[in-house]
Amino acid sequence: MTGFRDIWMPYAERFYRAAFYMLESQQDAEDAVQELYLKLWTGRSGLDEVRNPAAYGMALLKNICLDRIRRREIRRHEFPDVGIPADDPPPESSLAAKDLLTKVLEEMDKLPDRQAEVMKLMVLDGLEYKEISRRTGLSQVHVRVLVSTARKTLRQKLRI
Repeated sequence: MTGFRDIWMPYAERFYRAAFYMLESQQDAEDAVQELYLKLWTGRSGLDEVRNPAAYGMALLKNICLDRIRRREIRRHEFPDVGIPADDPPPESSLAAKDLLTKVLEEMDKLPDRQAEVMKLMVLDGLEYKEISRRTGLSQVHVRVLVSTARKTLRQKLRI
């Protein structure tokens, strides 16, 4: 644990400044940095291969911030002139999201074994292609093909 702390914690302020610059909100920036450190901590077993922690962390943080911005924009477009705060989706949409997630998970279980395994590692564990490749022993190209095929199958089954 001290190794993780010694390597990653010195970048906390830099990560926060970058998140604040992208998100323009203190609370959102703090949440994004916290999410970053949670991702790093849960994937700490694969961090030994990281040669440049600052660049790796910044790339992850950028993706986290972009996801937050996309979600914020989607919420604004769904409820443009209603007095609903952008951070609090209505109960109906969270129920619909849970229902959709349940359907997606059910359909993922019906995929061929390799596709299901790769999709679960990506979607549920939040792993990247490189880490999935390392864990499964498949090439990154093969992992990308499996993910692409699985996504196409899921879209067809769920009509998304």
